[in-house]
Amino acid sequence: MTGFDPGRRTEAHSTSSAPPRDVRMRGFSSRAEVADVWQWIDRHASALPAEAVAIDDAPGRVLARDVVATADVPAFDRSAMDGYAVRGDETIGAGDYNPLAFSVVGRALPGEPFAGTVQPGEAVRIMTGAPLPSGADAVVPAEYVRETAQGIETSMAFGPGKHVGRVGEDIARGAIVLAAGRRLRPQDAGVLASLGIDRIDAIRRPRVRIVVTGNEVVAPGQPKGTYDIYDANSAMLQGLVARDGGELHEHLRAGDDPAVIRDALTRGGADVVLVSGGSSVGTEDHAPRLLAEAGELAIHGVAMRPSSPAGCGRIGETLVFLLPGNPVSCLCAYDFFAGRAIRMRGGLPQRWPYVERNARVARKIVSAIGRVDYCRVRLRDGEVEPLALSGASVLSSTTRADGFVVIPADSEGFAPGSEVTVHLYDAA
Repeated sequence: MTGFDPGRRTEAHSTSSAPPRDVRMRGFSSRAEVADVWQWIDRHASALPAEAVAIDDAPGRVLARDVVATADVPAFDRSAMDGYAVRGDETIGAGDYNPLAFSVVGRALPGEPFAGTVQPGEAVRIMTGAPLPSGADAVVPAEYVRETAQGIETSMAFGPGKHVGRVGEDIARGAIVLAAGRRLRPQDAGVLASLGIDRIDAIRRPRVRIVVTGNEVVAPGQPKGTYDIYDANSAMLQGLVARDGGELHEHLRAGDDPAVIRDALTRGGADVVLVSGGSSVGTEDHAPRLLAEAGELAIHGVAMRPSSPAGCGRIGETLVFLLPGNPVSCLCAYDFFAGRAIRMRGGLPQRWPYVERNARVARKIVSAIGRVDYCRVRLRDGEVEPLALSGASVLSSTTRADGFVVIPADSEGFAPGSEVTVHLYDAA
């Protein structure tokens, strides 16, 4: 099986500390390896500080510290069924030809325990969740009981402990209920609430600013000129940021004005800045130079297809990612680099949040040695075939595709019959 592990740490050429050259209308003299970028991200994308979060807002958040139970759940022995609380050993021997009788001496409801003690030959009507009466140690379900003028009869044995929830059976005092680093699910919040916890310490969500460049880029719903294009990247990036646990701090349209782009890069408040477009070598691709002037342009140009004009750097503690304007390139660069950083800053695993499936190649997948390839593929009868339309601007290829295959830089592709790992766009 041929796969690609985005979490794997790989020895890579170190990036140069020399000031980056202006590559506009000159092109890239060299490109960094994907592993270079990952190593840079892993050095700088540290988890953000913790903050207190109300339990109602806990689902989706990442625990900053272990949660230790300060009480038993349940805190008392309780009924697991609607029925009758009895002394379990008194039901031994019950059968169709030997029904055993009990007198009903009271009832127990959730929050309203029976005040007395169950004596031999007695039963207490009890509801699910009600405290088990003193003296009783089993519950006979209502469907196995026949009511009589004197009380009840049962023809089935239910020994001690049957249909009883014991103290600490769910959660024991002192146990680690949920471990630090866990992304909380709705049921996790329910468990925490069952312990009386109303707030938890969670890693702060990364605040993300999206900066869209390009005078020709128009917001959907607005009128556009003949040669303008609608902005596809903003909606896509906002969905990706939410998926990876970030929150949209700001969304700006900067056009091709260097002053506006500079302000969008340097204004405070964001933990991660995503710049859509303006990252290549054209005359209006200002973002790399402006990032270098304001902070550090660590990497510009990556040996991969698509997304070769991608870059990254930082201004103070804010991480900045230069994402190409072509939509598929933007998606690819986000998934490989920016998404990894956002997940790490929010305390999530660095790995891709895609379901993986192994499949055999039906039709050859072609690549070139020296670059990583992101190939959109379809699954047909359990086999993988590459899409014929795979250009960086053909965003619809990602909606026609079931997922993607990553081809390592040292491979010319995959021959028919090869087993590969497919990263599925859909979770299910």
